[in-house]
This record gives sequence, C-alpha cells and structure tokens, in this order.
Amino acid sequence: QVQLVESGGGLVQAGGSLRLSCAASGLTFSGYVMAWFRQAPGKEREFVGRVRWSTGIAVYTDSVKGRFTISRNKDKNMIYLQMNSLKPEDTAVYYCAADRDGCSGYGCGLRSTYDYWGQGTQVTVSS
Repeated sequence: QVQLVESGGGLVQAGGSLRLSCAASGLTFSGYVMAWFRQAPGKEREFVGRVRWSTGIAVYTDSVKGRFTISRNKDKNMIYLQMNSLKPEDTAVYYCAADRDGCSGYGCGLRSTYDYWGQGTQVTVSS
C-alpha cells in the first residue's frame, strides 16, 4: 500500500519561495508517476506537475512553468516541489499523488488517473 505524506507548507509573501516535500512509502516498482495537484477554496483540484519516478523527467502546467520545479530522491523515496516567485494565486492546499500505472500524456493531468493521495499541505501567499 502506497502512503504519501506532504510537508513544508506555510505562509509566504508574494515573490517568496517554499519547498514542499512528499514522503512516499510502498512504491514497489519504478513505473510510478508522481504528481502535485492543488486546490484553492471554491475551486476544482488542478494539476500542477508530475515526475516520472524512473527517469526524473518532469512536466508542468503552464501557469507554473519557470517558477516551480519537481524533483525526486529515489534513495529517500521523497518528491519535492520547489516553488519560487510565488503569487497570491498560488494559494491552495497542495497534494502529492501517485499513479501506479505510469500514465503518459493527457491522462497524467487528470485527478482520476491517480491511485494514491496525501492529506495535503496548505500554502498561503500574501500580497
């Protein structure tokens, strides 16, 4: 059973940085795709980016490209979301998710693709 635990959220001023961490256990093979989603109050949960566990190659939604970076540490079973140049519109609960089937393309951006979720961590960006 895969378990995901996020940490690192908090309050930061616009223009600042935060690094979120996701501790993963139970990843039994390298085919997983790990993703970050976020959900702002009153809005749908949206895809932020994802990384393929085996290769470390990451893909991002347009609104965070150039500002956010996803990485993973295979030895520590950790996934990170480095967030720079934060904006008030980045305020949301951020979730780590895992897809055991190794999605590709469009499907990786869908909430329904992912089998496992963390509990979320709050990020608040003040203006």
